[in-house]
Amino acid sequence: MTATPGLGLPRLASPDLLRSVFRRHAAGVAVITASGAAGPVGFTATSLSSVSAEPPMLSFGIGAAASSWPAVSRAEHVGVHILGEHQQELAATFARSGADRFGAPTAWREGPHGVPVLDDVLAWLVCRVVARVPAGDHRIVLAEVVLGDPAGAGRPLLYHQGRFTALRD
Repeated sequence: MTATPGLGLPRLASPDLLRSVFRRHAAGVAVITASGAAGPVGFTATSLSSVSAEPPMLSFGIGAAASSWPAVSRAEHVGVHILGEHQQELAATFARSGADRFGAPTAWREGPHGVPVLDDVLAWLVCRVVARVPAGDHRIVLAEVVLGDPAGAGRPLLYHQGRFTALRD
């Protein structure tokens, strides 16, 4: 392999290479929730994508070893919450392994289809799961939007260079 002018020496594909590249990719921050047999579950996701407008559909990735996966793997509906820049601690709580994600100070309620809906987010959706696709050590969940609310106030929370951050004007 030869170096590209202005760039470093290319590296062979590896988990570290992928992580290093995606640390440079700014992503919006969402929390995905579901109702599980032992109570509500949820996790922070930066892999949320719009898939289709007709019908309205989205996707997100979840690790097959994640504590939330057993509930998400059986859930008929999930909640998708777009976090605001004021919610860095909430994003960190839902990203932290072993955290009491739905205990105080997390404010939430049971929403449509029994889905946990977080308070004070920029926007939320309740979606019907239509497919779960194996993808390496993750699963890609495809979900059709059932209903939601886009009316929250504020600016979006971003994830970049391994930390939560805000937009700059």
